[in-house]
Amino acid sequence: MKKARIAILGDGGWGTTLAVILNRKGYKVTLWGAFKDYAAYLNKKRINTKFLPGVKLPHDLEITHDLKKALKDKDLVVIAAPSQHMREVLKKVKRAGYSREAVYLSVTKGIEIPTLKRMSEVIHSELGNIKLGVLSGPTIAHEVAFGVPTTAVVSSHDKAVRKYLQNIFMSDKFRIYTNPDVVGVELGGSLKNVIAIACGISDGLGFGTNTKAGILSRGLVEMARLGHAMGANAGTFSGISGLGDLVTTCISNYSRNRFVGEQIGKGKTLKQVSGSMQMVAEGVPTAECAYKLSLKYKVDMPIVKEVYRVLYKNKSPLKAVKELMTRQKREE
Repeated sequence: MKKARIAILGDGGWGTTLAVILNRKGYKVTLWGAFKDYAAYLNKKRINTKFLPGVKLPHDLEITHDLKKALKDKDLVVIAAPSQHMREVLKKVKRAGYSREAVYLSVTKGIEIPTLKRMSEVIHSELGNIKLGVLSGPTIAHEVAFGVPTTAVVSSHDKAVRKYLQNIFMSDKFRIYTNPDVVGVELGGSLKNVIAIACGISDGLGFGTNTKAGILSRGLVEMARLGHAMGANAGTFSGISGLGDLVTTCISNYSRNRFVGEQIGKGKTLKQVSGSMQMVAEGVPTAECAYKLSLKYKVDMPIVKEVYRVLYKNKSPLKAVKELMTRQKREE
């Protein structure tokens, strides 16, 4: 059976990691970068110093800024663009010419401002009725690139697509499960970033593990609550793409979202923190989207609401904590 030819759109840490691990499995992979100079730098240096330092890029991994070249004759197109740039990348894909026969995979965790659409919805709205899956889970890019045992979930409404993607990505170091609940898998991967910011704020304020455990457990309740209102299976949030990803993002020192929260807890402004970062912290725009979704679906999400107010309304983190702790008494 012929091996799939694969394009990965996005040369950030996660896109580069997936390109490396698929290349190791023997697939012919083309990595596309949005910025011509940086794609040329990657081609020459063979190391992604900005987004994946310390990981050597294989000599036979094709790297290009030419989108037509990247998409030509591909069987699988993996889209790893940041959520707020997803639509503009898809418009470029349409202009470059894309195959309706290929399988497409979103590996982006986020919700689009101002449409409040999940990434699969954005992709379908731009590329039409294509074969599409999403991949999510506790996948810190450095750990996956260095072969640390990792689990993730592939979701699609199409069972054949789920199996196809599972077979491509599965290895002895990267275990892939399947789940038909696209809404739940995407929301889990997106909303956990907001809760991770809350955990980071707790760290920055100098609170302990008791506090973090409370944020994690009640944050998971909020995630499942909104997911259920939006048509997801509440059980999905107890799985790898929900609880698993939530725990990793809230405790890892590699977590960009936890880092943002920590710096804000220490007294920095969002503008100061964002200006010092090379990589995108998806939880920042997602906090706004999650808050608006909670209003739209009339779902109580107190942690999300306070994170939104701290990030966008300049609310004091300590005041936000006090209000969370002194809310009206209730049963769990």
